[in-house]
Amino acid sequence: MAFTKEAFVNLIKSASAAGVSDIHLRTDEKPCFRVRGDLVPVKLDPLSNDDLKLCCSLMIKDADILKRLDTIKEHDGSFSIPKICRVRYNLMRYQGKLGMILRLISEKIPTTEELKLPPVINKIAEANAGLVLVTGATGSGKSSTLAAMINYINRTAAVHILTLEDPVEYVHNPIKARITQREIGQDTADFGSALRSALRQDPDIILIGEMRDAETISIALKAAETGHLVFGTVHTTDALSTIGRLISMFPPEEQNVVRVRIADNLHATVSQRLLKTLDGKGRIAAQEIMINNPGIKESILDPARTKEIYMYIEKGKNGSGAQSFDQAITKLYKDGLISMEEAKGNATRPDDFERNLMFGDQGED
Repeated sequence: MAFTKEAFVNLIKSASAAGVSDIHLRTDEKPCFRVRGDLVPVKLDPLSNDDLKLCCSLMIKDADILKRLDTIKEHDGSFSIPKICRVRYNLMRYQGKLGMILRLISEKIPTTEELKLPPVINKIAEANAGLVLVTGATGSGKSSTLAAMINYINRTAAVHILTLEDPVEYVHNPIKARITQREIGQDTADFGSALRSALRQDPDIILIGEMRDAETISIALKAAETGHLVFGTVHTTDALSTIGRLISMFPPEEQNVVRVRIADNLHATVSQRLLKTLDGKGRIAAQEIMINNPGIKESILDPARTKEIYMYIEKGKNGSGAQSFDQAITKLYKDGLISMEEAKGNATRPDDFERNLMFGDQGED
């Protein structure tokens, strides 16, 4: 039976209702749902090339792209199914075949409480200025965490929030804040152009979808230096690798200056992984949270001391609210939110994790 518009919409509706994060559609294969991190085949017939083209015609509004569908190599975009969800998609070719990945984004903006994020996340969102980076692998929930932080600001502060996204994911309606969401390609040519204009658009807060290159990082640091609060994402696993990635994007002769700018302006990093919950109903974020302080600043400035950042993170738990991954995982386990197997399998240092369980967390300022 041929795939239809109704079948495509129903597939997305079913996925949204089941809490699916991604849908995989590939030529000559059954659709797959990503459920709690695992790929699960859907009980439908394999999709033909024509079926995939039909999906593209329903998602893509640009006539020129649709005309080039047989030769296009990749394409990113988004669309909405009203009252159901928004969808971010990536169209691709693999071995000459057509495929696509759909990321489902709830129309309801999550809160930090609904995501079970620690209270310090709201405190970070209250910062007056500085650079805040949310990091993690693809699919680790960075967009949801950022959306929850922007939601918190929107509900509590009369400020102008400017977002630069590729594409726009969560759509925020103004509550107390004024929110300007700009989509790369549709509202502005690229991140560089948008960022160069951003400081002339009277923002209090700037959200950058992704820190992709040296120019983006440099302008973000400039915005932080001039008194703005800047949020961004980086595809790194923890605070240490994030700082290293930012510095490495610049030529060697500029890296010492960049190191100083990062030390002075980085307010916090929030690195996360998604863990399966004990009740089997979803996943929850385990977060490493670094909040800059004099010790961390000195560790950033001196490459020989960079690894000391881990020590300052763990010591900050009972003061600033900072925490290491293992401290976060220990709490999730003690709160009955994840299993012992899931905890040990995701701990950065399994021996330290077991020590914390036996003797308690000793972190202090």
